[in-house]
Order: sequence, then C-alpha cells, then structure tokens
Amino acid sequence: MTAGSDSVLELLPKVFAAPGEALAEAEEVLGADPSPLHASVAHQVIGIWQRDFGDLRLALAHLRRARDLAARADSADREADVLGTLGVALVHAGRTRQGLAAFERGVVRGAGHTRARVLYRRAYVWWVLGHHRESLEDVRRAIPVLRQADDVIWTARALTLRATVHLALGAVERADADFTSAEALWDTTGQEHDKADAVESRGLAAFRSGDIPAALRLLDEAEERYAKLGTPTFMLDIRRCEVLMAAGLAPEALAEADAAIGVLDEIGGQSTRKAELLLVAARAARLAGDPHTSLARAALAVRLFAGQRRTWWETHARLVLIEARLVTGRASGRLVADAAAVADRLASFGAPAAPEASLLAGRIALALGWREDAERHLGTAARSRRAGPPLARMTGWAAQALRARAAGSGRGVLEACRRGLDVLDDHRTTLGASELRARATAQGAELAALAQRVSLDSGAPRRLLVWSERWRATVLTAPPTRPPADPALQRGLTAFREIAARAEAARMEGRPVPALEREQRRLEREIRSRTLHMRGEAPGDGDRFDPGRLLARLGDAVRLVELVVVDGRVQVLLCGQGRVRRYEAGLLADAETEAEHVQAGLRRLAHPGAEARLPVVEAAGRRLEELLLGPAAQHLGDGPVVVVPPGRLHRVPWSLLPSLRERVVSVSPSATSWLRARETEPPPGGRQVLVRGPGLATGGAEVPELADRYGTATLLEDDGASVPRVLGELGGAALAHIAAHGAFRADSPLFSSLRMADGPLIVHDFERLDRSPYRIILSCCDTARFASVGADELLGLVTALLPLGTAGVVACSAPVNDAAVVPLMVALHKGLSTGLSLAEALRDARAALPADAVHQATGWAFSAFGAA
Repeated sequence: MTAGSDSVLELLPKVFAAPGEALAEAEEVLGADPSPLHASVAHQVIGIWQRDFGDLRLALAHLRRARDLAARADSADREADVLGTLGVALVHAGRTRQGLAAFERGVVRGAGHTRARVLYRRAYVWWVLGHHRESLEDVRRAIPVLRQADDVIWTARALTLRATVHLALGAVERADADFTSAEALWDTTGQEHDKADAVESRGLAAFRSGDIPAALRLLDEAEERYAKLGTPTFMLDIRRCEVLMAAGLAPEALAEADAAIGVLDEIGGQSTRKAELLLVAARAARLAGDPHTSLARAALAVRLFAGQRRTWWETHARLVLIEARLVTGRASGRLVADAAAVADRLASFGAPAAPEASLLAGRIALALGWREDAERHLGTAARSRRAGPPLARMTGWAAQALRARAAGSGRGVLEACRRGLDVLDDHRTTLGASELRARATAQGAELAALAQRVSLDSGAPRRLLVWSERWRATVLTAPPTRPPADPALQRGLTAFREIAARAEAARMEGRPVPALEREQRRLEREIRSRTLHMRGEAPGDGDRFDPGRLLARLGDAVRLVELVVVDGRVQVLLCGQGRVRRYEAGLLADAETEAEHVQAGLRRLAHPGAEARLPVVEAAGRRLEELLLGPAAQHLGDGPVVVVPPGRLHRVPWSLLPSLRERVVSVSPSATSWLRARETEPPPGGRQVLVRGPGLATGGAEVPELADRYGTATLLEDDGASVPRVLGELGGAALAHIAAHGAFRADSPLFSSLRMADGPLIVHDFERLDRSPYRIILSCCDTARFASVGADELLGLVTALLPLGTAGVVACSAPVNDAAVVPLMVALHKGLSTGLSLAEALRDARAALPADAVHQATGWAFSAFGAA
C-alpha cells in the first residue's frame, strides 16, 4: 500500500475487520512519506489498535499526532473524526475531563455524517462513564444520520451500543430488538471483530435474561472469534466473570479477573477496563468466601472510578466494599447509612443492583435492632420480587422473608422462602449441566437456612424435615441432561483419555510430563466448557417431598436419621414407626474436625504395622457418635438404619460409630433420594458385568473368583476394559463390579475417574449412560469422595450414578489396602448371591473379615449408598 493510494482511507474500517493487517498496512503507509491527510489516517489506525489491544500511552501519542496532521491537512471532518477517537482513548486512560473536552471540539468541527460518528463515540464514552441517559440521547441523534448515509457499519455499532445501554438499565426486551437489528446488518459486512463483538453482546443479553447456558455458549464463541483475530478480550473477560459468578463459579471468576488484570498491566492497557476488572474481582472474591481480597479489590476500584469521574461504576464498587466491610468487621450505623446512600444513588441511576443495596442496608439495620430502618429498606428491596430476572426476584423474596422474621411471622417467613426457592427451582431447570445446577443452589442457601430456623423454633420436627429436604441434594432428584451428540465433545473426550493415559505411563516411568499435563488441562477446559453449554430439557414436575410417604416406606423396622445443621449445631431427625422425632447433637465444626482425624487414622491403618492406631480410631468413632447422633443413638431400634448426612459430613465412615457398627447401614444424600432408590425397579434379565482395570496391586484378584461365581457374567479385562466397551456393557446392567484405580479430583469433581485400559473413565462419561447399573460396586480407593458445593449438594462418582437409575452403590471414602479389599468383596458378593441387599451383604462381609487392624479399617472405609 502506498501513501498516495485512496485505499489508505479504507484502513479505518479494516482495524475492526482484520486488526493485525490494518496495523501492518498503517505502519507501511507511514514508511512511504505520506501526505498529512494519509499520515493522519495511519496514525489514527495505529492509535485505535494500541488503544483497544495494546499500550494506551502509545495510543495517545499516535492519536495526538493524527489530530495535528489532520489540522495541517485543513480537513475539519478528518480532525473531528480523530478527536472522537482521541476522546475515547483519553477516557479509557482515566483522563475523563480531557476526553469530554475533545468530544466537544469534535462535535463542533464535524458536520453531518462525521458528526454522527463523533456522537456515537461520545455515546459509547457516556456508557463507559455510567451516564446512561446521556448515552441514549447521543446515540438517538446519531442513528438517523448514519442510516440516511447508508453507513451499515456505524449504524450496526450504534444499535449494539444502544442495546448494551438498555441492558445496563434492565430493559432486556428493548436490548433484544436492537441486538437483532444490529446482527442483521453485521451479516452484510466483513467486520470480523465487530461480528465477534455482536456475538459477545448477545451473550450478555442472554445472561441478563437469565439464560446462563446460552450466555456461556455465546461468550465462548466470541472468544474463539477474537482468538482467530489475535486480539485481547478484556470486556469479554468482565462479562464472562459476571456469568461465572451467577453460575456459582465465583473462584473461577476471581482467577480469570486477576489474570486479565495482570495482562492489562503488562501491556499498559486501559485504566477504565482495569477498574471494571477490579470490581468484578471484588464481587467474585466476596462470593468465593474471601472477604479480605474482596475488600482490597473493591477499595482500589472505588479509587480508580472516582479518579475517572465514573460515578455509576464507583457506586457499584462501593456496594461491594460495604459488603466486604460487613463480613470483615461488624455491623454499625455507619454501614447502614452508607448502604442506604448507595441504594438511593443506584435507584436514581435506574441500576438493577439497587434492590441488592437496599437488602444490605435492611439486613445490617436488622442486626442492630433498628426495626423501623430495617422495615423501610427491606420493603424497598422486596419490591423486586415480582418481576425481573431470577436472581433479582430472589433478592426480593429474601428481603420479604427478613421482613416477616422481624415482624415475628413464622408463616410469612416460610411463605417468602417457599416463593423464593420456587423461583430458583425454575431457574435451575434451565441449566443442563449437573455442576451448574448444584452450584446454583448456593443462591438459595439463606432462604433455606431461614426456613429451617423458623421450623426448628416452631418445635415441629416434620416441618424441619420438609424444609431440610426442600434444599438438600436437589440435583439428585432428576436425571441430568444427557450430553449432546456433539462430535467435537466426543473427540475431546477421546483425546483427553489418550493424553491422560500417556501422562500416567510417563509418570510411572519417571519421565517429566509438563507438555502432556498442559494439553490435558486444555482438553479438560474444552470438555467442561461444552457441558456447561447444555440447557435443561424439562421443567420441574412440582413433586414435593411427603413425610407420610417416607414413613410408610420405612415401616416399623427401618430408621432414617437425617442430620440437619441449624446455626452450626447438628439436629438429628429420627424417622420411623410413623413419626419424626428430633434430638440435639453437637457442633458441626467439631464433627468435621473429628471426621478428618478418623480419615487420617484410616489412611495409616491401610498399611501393616499401624495396629497401635486402631484404638485411637475407635475412640474417634465414639466421639463422632456423640457429636452426630447424641441422644438419638439410644433410640435407633434393632433394624436397618439409613443415614442422611449434610454434604460437609460425606466422608464420615458411618459403620465405625459404635451404635451402627453391627447394623445394616446405608447412606443417602437425602431422604428423597433414598425413596427414589427404594422405588426403583431392577432391570429384567439380571445381567452382571465385571470389570478389571490395569495397575492394581492385587491385579483385581477378586474378579476371576466372582466370574466363576456368576458364570454368565460379562468379564471385561486387559484391552477389553476400554471406556467405550465398559460404558456399552454397564448400561442397564443389574449388577456391575469395577475393580480399578480411583482418583478423586477436588478441583474438578466431574473429572474424578476410574482407570481403564485406554485411560480414565470420568463422571462426564457416566452421565452419557441412558441407565446406569441397578447395583454397582466400586472396589477401589476414594470412589465415595465428593465435593460439597452449593447449598448442600455433592459432586462425585456416586452422585453421578444415583439419578441415572442406580439404586445402590458400594464405594470407599478412604485409601485402603488392596489385598484386604479382596476377601471383603468376595464375602460381599456371597451375601448378594443369597438375596441380601448391598447394605446387608456389606454388614455380613465386615463381620467375616479377619480381626486385624488392616482388615477392620478396610471394612469401615466402605459404605453402601442408596436402597438396593
């Protein structure tokens, strides 16, 4: 390209069609002794590129040079256009006053079409500053002129901007109309960067309307488009973090925001974007339970926004700052006043976050005993319960519940909690991924806790049971959405298994595997991303837990013990003989500590020579019984016991507790889940599947003996124990026994796995089964470990199987001695072949083991889940 070519003028639209090419061609123009007019265009192109994708200081230098050259060329329109670009850069640099002054000059210097473009840019800046009414006014003036000039690109940009402003004000329908119009225009252009921005904007619209799977899918698509262009994506990072927080993935949002801040600092990028990222990081840290990080990020964001004269944004940052101060300090009148002032200012802006601030002010006032102030603020927040996206309505119902509690109306509290949790139920059914549905329950934790507290105070054990079940292990009440028949997902899973198997083989040979581990992490991110895009298939069926139905199923012999935690203390609900009784036990925190001691003891007892630890572990079991069962231990009767623990106690080896040691004991995540398992019919045919994975110390020694016992069972071992073959045989089997190395992933529980011949069989694979085995025995370490997420949800291998048709599972919550597992499994199957249930057979198998410490610890480490 030569400086004298008319095509120089085409570089400006090209910077958002092919940014890298536009930058290179602009630099080429400057190297060819261009005229002032053409040099002005080239410097402006470089300035835009640096402003949006690089170093803001370099951007300002180029744009000032472009402005001066435009003046030398005596082109008023050229100068006005550059002033509009310079104004945006100055505002992004935090020099708001100078930026607005540049726009004033640009509007005066430009005419007609050029002035409309300057007005569009100023409208964008007003949006950045949080001046939404001014933004709408400028874009209203610009759009008719741009349309009259048949300027498709700038009209589409203006419509996209107007839609974005509408979203900031909560006007989702108006935004959708503008986004639709803009997208139709973009389809007629080659503006690839602008097209990516349009996809990103549609993702934002989906998020604002409450469609999280669609938002994640569209934002991921936009990220792929930006990646092809080689451009940074800081605004996308901000929006993705917002969606991740709404999906209950706050720790990931915090990590992404902090990483983006690091990149922005490294390249000397926009100060405005840094402030916005700090605000997102502050919110994410608060939701992730890290109030000190939240406080630091929010305080810095407030300072930056104030210096940038961005009052709308500063007010949002102050809201997070007050929330962090409340968590890290204590309630005070000053905090009430600050929260009320923030609420008033947000309301004056028309910001959707205003009810959240009013709820905060009311909550603090309530803690101080300021009833009148609390009622005023909570009443304001409660107005949002009738309309808007789900999480906004949840805020309103939380405020209404607190109002009722302050007024002493237990019925009012329960009604508000019910209505609020119904809203969240409807929202969760839109989520297809079990992980998202589990994490989303955190949004209802406060309402569930309020209802449980009121139910406890009422002295009605049945009511407390109903509310415990209302928000316990809800993900297990319905089968997950099946992963789509997505060829890319299938390829990803296959590649993941291959890479994971190669990495494992290299580790066993002592070779370094950093490259393989990086590729494995990349594939994990890709698989997880695609599963998070899944949308829920069916609305909730409205089936509510019925205590009468539970008691009828339990009869007179079986006892179900549901442990409920209210204000940190364990309440024992003992169900059976047609009634529900309540007993008070110990503190949850003490029980968790004791459970960790037990787990440490079991790990030591898995190795010979640790016999001296056996009395210590048994003593810890007695203390656990006091903390978890309390007086209820004396009222369990003589029959089977079903234990329903809270998520944080999922690793307790229940058979170690003295009152349960000789009993038939099964564990269930909820009473509802137990009922469902109890009523599940076994498949016809009674088909058995035996699987022996590689690398076991004993070689899976029990499997050949089991094959002889069952005779017609399908045996998968050596190369035959591949993931596709194993999944094909497991579907609809009556009984499956898998002897394979298990690995629990606390960082990503749905990648917890069993090692097969061709690599790991992960939870995502199990979720592809139409129906999992009726009974399944996992004779390997750590298969009964879970991640506790959301309000009271569990993610892991066992919880993936229960909603898919599995009625009973035997699994292990600790590392065990492989040799000691063999006689336990043989004895377990001996009991099953005589018609016993899994829990009955496991009880008898423990009793048949040698009395040494290693075998005793092995028996305690296994639990029966479900009701088969």
